[in-house]
Amino acid sequence: MTDRYSRHEARKIAVQTLYQIDINDEGLEKNLEMLTNRIEGLELEDTFLEEIITGTYQNLSEIDKELNESAEGWKVSRMGKVDRNILRLAIYEILYVDDIPIEVSIDEAVELAKEFIADKSPKFINGVLGRVVSKQEE
Repeated sequence: MTDRYSRHEARKIAVQTLYQIDINDEGLEKNLEMLTNRIEGLELEDTFLEEIITGTYQNLSEIDKELNESAEGWKVSRMGKVDRNILRLAIYEILYVDDIPIEVSIDEAVELAKEFIADKSPKFINGVLGRVVSKQEE
């Protein structure tokens, strides 16, 4: 099946869905159902969008552990919900998706931060992801 959305658009939808999961405690399946009900004609099966949402959700404890270790002076629980879900998605890509260059994942995360949040979030996200990558290269 071909993806209906560009990878950037898929990431935007993924961040929104991960945010929704974060705030409503309904779990993955229920939130995917709500997503397909919200976007008319959306088919998730075997798409990049499904991969990144499901992959991030399924690896959340490892991703949050990495995030806690890399976000100096911050804990996942204290981060803004949008920031943490952008970071979770990017860390999922960096750690688990081999066919996406690390630089692309970081650039996309910074762009998402610029679109969803103004202030200092893009710089914060770039810094945290830089530390994640540095740890992986050690």
